[in-house]
Amino acid sequence: QVQLVESGGGLVQAGGSLRVSCTTAGRTFSSYGMGWFRQAPGKDRDFVAGIGWSDDITYYADSVKGRFTISRDNAKNTVYLRMNSLKPEDTAVYYCAAIRNSYSGRQYYDSGNYAYWGQGTQVTVSS
Repeated sequence: QVQLVESGGGLVQAGGSLRVSCTTAGRTFSSYGMGWFRQAPGKDRDFVAGIGWSDDITYYADSVKGRFTISRDNAKNTVYLRMNSLKPEDTAVYYCAAIRNSYSGRQYYDSGNYAYWGQGTQVTVSS
């Protein structure tokens, strides 16, 4: 079992930056790739970014490429999402999730491939 807890959400003005974190409980963190998804009211949960068990491999949605950066610290069992140049359309609840290392590439973009999910953290970008 892997438990995920997000933190760091909040309110920020458009153009600002924010970093959200996801800490896992359990000694198997390095056995999983990690992903960030987001869900705005009335919309589907969308892929934002993903990172393999080794941070050499990262994936991004086109809408955040160049603005967001995903990273992980296996020693701290934590994955981060640094968000720069935030826009009002980035407003959503952000969820982190764990995906088994048997998955790769485009499989990171499919929420159905993730085994564990956090409860989410709200990010609100004001215009």
